Amino acid sequence: MSAPLKKTTVFQNIPCTLVTGFLGAGKTTVINQLLTIKPADARWALLINEFGRIGIDGALLASSQDRTIEQNDIAIREVSGGCICCTSQLPLQIAISRLLSDHHPQRLLIEPTGLAHPGELIRQLGAPHWQTALKMQAVITVLSGMQWQQDKYRNHEGFQAHVRDADVLVVNRYAQLSSSEKHALQQWIAKLNSQVDIIWAVSEQIPSDTTNTSNAYLAALNTQLSAPSHILAQQRTVNISRPQRPSVSLQPLNTALSPTSLLNPSQANDDAETSSDLEQPYRYHEKQQDLQLAGWRLPAQYVLQAEDLQEWLLTLPNWQRIKGVVHTSDGWLQINFTPDSLTTSTISPQVDSRLEVILQLDDSDNHASNTALENEGIENTLTSPTLPELSPSIDWEACDRELMALVI
Repeated sequence: MSAPLKKTTVFQNIPCTLVTGFLGAGKTTVINQLLTIKPADARWALLINEFGRIGIDGALLASSQDRTIEQNDIAIREVSGGCICCTSQLPLQIAISRLLSDHHPQRLLIEPTGLAHPGELIRQLGAPHWQTALKMQAVITVLSGMQWQQDKYRNHEGFQAHVRDADVLVVNRYAQLSSSEKHALQQWIAKLNSQVDIIWAVSEQIPSDTTNTSNAYLAALNTQLSAPSHILAQQRTVNISRPQRPSVSLQPLNTALSPTSLLNPSQANDDAETSSDLEQPYRYHEKQQDLQLAGWRLPAQYVLQAEDLQEWLLTLPNWQRIKGVVHTSDGWLQINFTPDSLTTSTISPQVDSRLEVILQLDDSDNHASNTALENEGIENTLTSPTLPELSPSIDWEACDRELMALVI
């Protein structure tokens, strides 16, 4: 007698909101604000795509809630180790399908990495197989006023792309902007996307007792959860008028480097980003795009000297982002550093300590090194696994020793 067929659940029109923003813009803060307006009896799901291999954002989100994620009916799934829109649609499809089938959410939030290509992700989510399962709402993009002030961000194609592919912009960290600078910011936005709505986030410098301002801001965010996406509608119109031939292109997941144990560098685990029983401590480092990434996971019983840890992190060369959840001499701390914002706060105890850093590669050094290799007839080491990787002047083994020296 054959086994009965497993019943298939069909999901239809589940509201889905994409929360985008450049690296360090403040997406996690906006996600937390969205979670505060979730109805008590509603089931939500959150898909987080982290550029690095150590899941931290999920812990940051969980630690910021008054109750546990499970009690809040919020399911979180993390996809680590690269951008979900850069390889194939398979990682995105698998992650969304598992969230829907395992947790049956009534609403889905997706937070891609800050280095994602929002247009490509929108194109994938506009594919025919998602048009009945997901009801795409307005694309919410977070923009940091402090980042915008700097030419390196304002003229960066990736920074601009997030603005172009937004239905609504949540502008934060703008308290230091003058009236003329705010006007210039609005003009800059209009040139890139004349249809986008702008929401000015509640400034951290506004006193907490201004409840009317805070409530108005949260109400504006809540409205966007039910607003349709004009960006996605335009994308679907293009897809219909210019249909593409179906193709199959399954590419392997990014497994360039597996996390490496600090105690035994010869041991590696391909599933390190998802396994909870790894030998600790361990560290990985790798290059993605023009960035150098490194991350550490340490046993919970390791207590690091808080002030020395912060000083050590800030001396790393040309860092662009530092985040973590760490057991320190000041208790468990959440660390969230960007070049324009250094934030630490106490959190509840975690299962382990996690740190991740993103460094900007020195293109001039790499170019000089590549030229020297070419003159000697040696293959470019960026494509050769047998030669050392070109990177900033940083000795990762020395970093390991320095970090371990901070353990009390």
